Amino acid sequence: MSGGEKYMLSIALCLQENHEVTIFWDKTPVESICQLAKERFDFDLSRLQFAPSIFSKDVSLLHRLKESEKYDEIILLSDGSIPVLACRLIVHFQSPMLWLQGKSIKSRLKLHRVKHIICNSRFTKSFIDNIFATDSVVVYPPVSLQGSFDPAKKENIILNVGRFGIYQAGSSLKKQDVLADTFRILVAGGLKKWKLVLVMAVMDKDREAVEKFKEKYKDLPIEFVINPPSHDLWQWYEKARIYWHAAGFGEDIATHPDRAEHFGMATVEAMGVGAVPIVVNAGGQKEIVTDGQNGRLWNTLEELQSFTLEAIARPHELEEMVQAGLKTSKEFSFERFCHEITSLVA
Repeated sequence: MSGGEKYMLSIALCLQENHEVTIFWDKTPVESICQLAKERFDFDLSRLQFAPSIFSKDVSLLHRLKESEKYDEIILLSDGSIPVLACRLIVHFQSPMLWLQGKSIKSRLKLHRVKHIICNSRFTKSFIDNIFATDSVVVYPPVSLQGSFDPAKKENIILNVGRFGIYQAGSSLKKQDVLADTFRILVAGGLKKWKLVLVMAVMDKDREAVEKFKEKYKDLPIEFVINPPSHDLWQWYEKARIYWHAAGFGEDIATHPDRAEHFGMATVEAMGVGAVPIVVNAGGQKEIVTDGQNGRLWNTLEELQSFTLEAIARPHELEEMVQAGLKTSKEFSFERFCHEITSLVA
């Protein structure tokens, strides 16, 4: 479970207060889903109903139409497709999808059944609107802070949180290798008594790759935290003074927007407990961080290094950014999210 699942389950939890809500899911037993959602997000799904997915390729159009008649509305996390249903449809795009043929006659006909298209950021919206020639609605993901800002808990920790995976030329998907290499330079330049903590969601297929990755940096004060439960993750957030993020660095975002952070939920979570974000100036991060006010946006590795050293050397300025970040994080509250979602459904 990652950002898309968290977004959709958040919608379900909001709507369950005044609606009967069913989750289509058939990958694992229901009990496993509920347990995983509790461990990963601290979500209680006990009041929701579950049904076999009607969106599988093995499900006929006739059966899909018949089953969808049972619902007033279906909210879909799209993989790029827009299904034909017998009820109103709200489609959520979690990321840009440049390969879609959204202006084809077939797509235009399907869009007539769509009540709203929702995007998780203006970054995603810019691509989706162009693809479908539409005007989608931005509903930022909710960030429910499970920790709190306590200066006494802070340690000299630079934190990064993200999924781990390897793609082209051996580079890590979320650029953890870029961050580790940058930290090596800082340590070689004299940085002492600081630690880099890389919290990574790792799938079974990437276990071997992550072990090789850890071996490469074993000589540095870097701690690797793999698939932690929600409680442990928030303890790391509470300890960190600085939050780093590099997804999208060095990429051609115009042609590969999927390689940038589409929103940046972890950045908001870090800000919400007093960690100052020093994040790459790409994707949805620019919608969260205002450079020099509630964090820093960097374009080059030299800027990442200098901004970090400045933050460490000037604790007074760091404190001002902490307070601004705490204020910013409240703009992405669960209450705000629920209000916007229920308004769209109504």
